[in-house]
Amino acid sequence: MATDTCDEMSAIMPELVVRRPVYQQDDLHRLSQYTNPQKPLGRTIKNSIKNIEPKSCIRRLIPVIGWLPRYHFKRDLFGDLIAGITVAVMHIPQGMAYAILGNVPPITGIYMAFFPVLVYFIFGTSRHNSMGTFAVICMMTGKIVLTHSSSPVAGVDNSTDSQIHANLDAPPGHYSPVEVASAVCFMVALIQLAMYFLRLGVISSLLSETLVSGFTTAAAVHVLTSQIKDLFGLKLDKRKGIFKVLLTYYDIIKNIDNVNIVAMVISAVTIIVIVFNNEILKPRLAKRCSFPIPIEMIVVVLGTVISIYANLEDVYGIITVGHIPVGFPQPKLPPMDLLSDIILDSFVITMVSYTISMSMALIFAQKLNYDVDSNQELMAQGLGNLVGSFFSCMPFCASLSRSLIQQSVGGRTQLASLVSCGILLFVLLWIGPFFEPLPRCVLASIIVVALKGMLMQVKDFFRFLRLSHVDATIWLMTFFTVTIFDIEYGLLIGALLCLANLLTLSMRPYTSRLALVPGTELYLDTKRFKGTVEIPGIKIFHYCGGLNFASRQSFRKDVYRIAGIVPQKELLLREKAEIDTKQYLGDNTKKDGCENAAYDGDNAGLSAPECVIHSVKEHKLKVLVLDFSSVVHIDPAGVATLRGIVDDFAKIDVYVYITACSGRVYETMRKCNAAESKQDHFTMFPTVNDAVNFARHKNHIPPMPIWTATQTHPEENCISRLSSVEDIISTISNRRSMTNNQRNFNDQNLQIAQYGTFNKLPDKV
Repeated sequence: MATDTCDEMSAIMPELVVRRPVYQQDDLHRLSQYTNPQKPLGRTIKNSIKNIEPKSCIRRLIPVIGWLPRYHFKRDLFGDLIAGITVAVMHIPQGMAYAILGNVPPITGIYMAFFPVLVYFIFGTSRHNSMGTFAVICMMTGKIVLTHSSSPVAGVDNSTDSQIHANLDAPPGHYSPVEVASAVCFMVALIQLAMYFLRLGVISSLLSETLVSGFTTAAAVHVLTSQIKDLFGLKLDKRKGIFKVLLTYYDIIKNIDNVNIVAMVISAVTIIVIVFNNEILKPRLAKRCSFPIPIEMIVVVLGTVISIYANLEDVYGIITVGHIPVGFPQPKLPPMDLLSDIILDSFVITMVSYTISMSMALIFAQKLNYDVDSNQELMAQGLGNLVGSFFSCMPFCASLSRSLIQQSVGGRTQLASLVSCGILLFVLLWIGPFFEPLPRCVLASIIVVALKGMLMQVKDFFRFLRLSHVDATIWLMTFFTVTIFDIEYGLLIGALLCLANLLTLSMRPYTSRLALVPGTELYLDTKRFKGTVEIPGIKIFHYCGGLNFASRQSFRKDVYRIAGIVPQKELLLREKAEIDTKQYLGDNTKKDGCENAAYDGDNAGLSAPECVIHSVKEHKLKVLVLDFSSVVHIDPAGVATLRGIVDDFAKIDVYVYITACSGRVYETMRKCNAAESKQDHFTMFPTVNDAVNFARHKNHIPPMPIWTATQTHPEENCISRLSSVEDIISTISNRRSMTNNQRNFNDQNLQIAQYGTFNKLPDKV
């Protein structure tokens, strides 16, 4: 059965026989004409300046100049028109609802869907991101507004329009909610533009998927909690600080007798209608019509009409949206003296908003096969927030729900955002006051239903639990700390956990002991591959990661563990054994006894101290091979550590060979070694196989048996009892009818990729 399997494999598998000299790294570099590709800094800057093209720079800075002249009207215009109208209809209810979430007047949400979005249309690179209000960012801004504003804030005491629009010209040192929100928007813009000039677009990757998922899920719990009082028609003060979610539920339970039944009924009906549309009608209608039912806009219009004719505010005490001004706000510089107080909170908002927006942009870019520039996105969002801060806006962000709708109804470019802004302009100039009687519980219902996607991210925890317990722990800790304590604390703890995980992985990288796969030149992990065979006198250490100041101690310990010898302890044992032997026998007796023992290989007749020194000196390790094929970086501290290890092993007559270094690692090692030492400490080889064959030849290690143990499943190996390299060569020579010159290999020059791989071997040798 085994022979048949081998025959079948040999019929389809090509053979590999390699004959070449053993190369050291420097020899191979000379042979292959190696050169360092690094150029002087001055030449690099000069070439960069020479290659600058003004037109391409302008197109890169203002992407709309590049794509708008090539716009395909016949193919894309209809889809962009439909998408723009649909998104505009979504912007109206979501904008007003999320603005109240941010403790600013409802009209602010419409401003956010207009001013910064126009800027993003010009400078943005994502074709499908729907920018504007987003629940998490509005809630985070609302917390800052609640902390720093001195005027009555919308929703704190559920007051009507006169209190909602508290005096925008507050006394010096006292800020209105709109002033605080615009200051946050201005600070976020400054941070984003600074990150753009520093080319820090890649920084969004520091917030991992695990962290963002846990954070946004917990933030959704905060948003849901903040809307319950409006769903029930309760008048409650807003809680601040840690445990505010738990304290808010305590206040709700405490005031349960004051629930407004009419508000509860309106909320329940609104939620049922929206859920019925989203879960039942929308999937069925999607097969027949790509244009979705604007259910949020429908319930807003119906809620407004019913509120007007039923006089809900006066008769039933229903809290309404209140005054909505007509026209554009007067441009106003945000309060500069507030910026220093909100810089840390603004930085958190910057990171979260940019990460969410960039994640959405990358999802659509990958799905629809186009490119997104992460640094240009920083510029687009920074300029959008900068303009928005002069028009009473909060920081804007991409919305998951609106972006998905914009893409699904046929949106092809950011022209859909321009169409949306045109419709919202009509609302700002004429339609706004129509929504003043709208019950706040309707907006709260829209928010609660829109949170479904974020709340369902709880499923991510179970996915992470299957993939990685560490990621699952980060998700869980982030979720609970954000929920129980507060957003800033939870985000900080989650980020610290991610950082600690990265540091742990970098300081404790993967290491293994390699051994030969019989019949091949391959060396694999002995723990995972039980069919491997170790070569006597040679240990092979595989290191995967960076060797730097942080990981050098763990690297040293792992080397000693794999080698099975600690050089310092070995030297101490030798010194102690020599002292003990001299005291017991004297120099002459020790010398004669040890020489005889070493020659005869027999400890018989040796005294106790002589046996000790004999066993200490005659350890089996001759060569330690360090496989650096997976070392991605090494710094001067790592080179110094490596040099110390080589010197320590040299003191106990163990050679250390370094193999498979990348060009960057090789150059760093040579540069650091030349700068700090006059002698060359490192013996380097291009492959593990070169080092092993060199060590075998230099230390006169006999050829290894290709298979030393009877295999449980010989049909899986196709090699059974060939005794050495010479047996394999002889077998192949007979089968291939090789010439005499080809058969007479010299063992010093024959370097088969550590015995090669062969097609088919005979049943008996």
